[in-house]
Amino acid sequence: MKRNARFFAVRDFAACLVLAAVAPYASAAEVIGETTKQPTNWTAIIMFALFVGLTLWITKWAASRTRSVADFYTAGGGITGFQNGLAIAGDYMSAASFLGISAAVMMTGFDGLIYSLGFLVGWPFLTFLLAERLRNLGRFTFADVLAYRFRQTPIRIFAAAGTLVVVAFYLIAQMVGAGQLIKLLFGLDYVYAVVIVGILMMAYVLFGGMTATTWVQITKAVMLLAGASFMAFMVMMAHGFSAEKLFSAAVDIKGDRAIMGPGGFIKDPISAISFGMALMFGTAGLPHILMRFFTVPDAREARKSVFWATTWTGYFYVLTFIIGFGAIVFVSRNPAFLDADGNLLGGLNMAAVHLANAVGGNLFLGFMSAVAFATILAVVSGLALSGASAVSHDLYAVAIKKGKAGSREEFRVSRITTVALGILAIFLGIAFEKQNVAFMVSLAFAIAASANFPALLLSILWKDCTTRGAYIGGFTGLVSALVLTVLSDAVWVDTLGNPAGSAPFPYASPAIFSMPLAFAVIWLASILDNSARAKEERALFDDQKVRSETGIGAAGASAHGLELEPEPGDTAIQRI
Repeated sequence: MKRNARFFAVRDFAACLVLAAVAPYASAAEVIGETTKQPTNWTAIIMFALFVGLTLWITKWAASRTRSVADFYTAGGGITGFQNGLAIAGDYMSAASFLGISAAVMMTGFDGLIYSLGFLVGWPFLTFLLAERLRNLGRFTFADVLAYRFRQTPIRIFAAAGTLVVVAFYLIAQMVGAGQLIKLLFGLDYVYAVVIVGILMMAYVLFGGMTATTWVQITKAVMLLAGASFMAFMVMMAHGFSAEKLFSAAVDIKGDRAIMGPGGFIKDPISAISFGMALMFGTAGLPHILMRFFTVPDAREARKSVFWATTWTGYFYVLTFIIGFGAIVFVSRNPAFLDADGNLLGGLNMAAVHLANAVGGNLFLGFMSAVAFATILAVVSGLALSGASAVSHDLYAVAIKKGKAGSREEFRVSRITTVALGILAIFLGIAFEKQNVAFMVSLAFAIAASANFPALLLSILWKDCTTRGAYIGGFTGLVSALVLTVLSDAVWVDTLGNPAGSAPFPYASPAIFSMPLAFAVIWLASILDNSARAKEERALFDDQKVRSETGIGAAGASAHGLELEPEPGDTAIQRI
């Protein structure tokens, strides 16, 4: 009893210190399932209002610094490696990661680590293969890298298609998750929650561009890391800072040592490998993550970005593992967090939220609820910006206007696209309220791994890769990932309502098939391409290699053969 009293006394005191200093089962990528509206949580609403007020002030400050297309897309390349690494972590650590992984660990134990590891181990690919080369070859989007030696129009159409499909699925999942999460945590109606997220997303991107988006993501990352650190600290303190005691307590409650071994979550090895591939290689193909490497001044800072992003995300995923086991001990058998049927209030994804209440009281619960909403805002802002840049820069300025669009004109298109994406996100978020959208983020990773990553990797590292190969192979990976996902249980049975066991594709993720298929088609189409254009592209590889590995010529941002000349007298971007 004395030990428990001491624990709760320290809990309350530490919660106050943290607040003063900082002021869906089955998938970490799964959005929050349908929830029941809860009583209005004014503590959470007030804390969230403070966060929104801070970020809107940041946006106002960023708007005064956004005077060019480069400022809007990449913050003028003035973000440091440390800042960018923290922003990448903020962009990457979604509410689904925080709530989904901890819920998966609470239910399956060790197997929940497949998400933590899958999300994390993709970063070495970015560190050693792509980060420096991306910064040296690109300007605004990853399509700039692909188009260095390839034909502009077809390759940018492919890159824009891959970006918009990934953004669309990711955005729908985040918007639906936001609505359900806020309905549960704040007691607001679903529609209001979705509209609030959509409006704030448009405000951040429209007025502040990449600068505002970056600082919103940094602010959110600091809040999330601080809150998760406090939760993990309190869980470990209650067990004498002994992981063995924590695991033993969890095993005693579960009554089964199987939670300390694999096999409780993804049953067949093909699905496990395929899902792991999607998470690992998809990270290196997510357009809103790749775009962040153009916000730093040089390749050295790009490498620093990945180092710090890997550090923060790795630390965060260790915390989610502790939080998951802490939820087993403090939440899973606590009547205060269970309904009459013995199920967790609000659903399994609320494990981390209930643990916040258990270790920090209602004040800390309000803080973590606001943090959960803030994570969604940060992610959707990055998605909207990457989608807008794909349309305005890749499609309009280069593919349609052939590089002759002025910066003011391009910026105008990006603003229109941002508004269109925001309205579309709100509409789709409301339309999909009752639908099972759990597969959408997993599909986004699978498409990024099957389309964007193979084309990007081979265009940089393989001399014989051609426009025809990258275009055909990239679209092959995109379409095959889409089709196989539709034919899987997640869509065929759970969404379309077909009988259980009738899905033509029996595995959890298509990546193990669609990604090798994309590589194979890129290789085959490239070696069969003997056109004069293909010979020119191969001849340009040595120049690309020097530029990518040395950075010579990368200081003055170019459109790689298609300079985007400003309109006469266009010295500053007009205000909105």
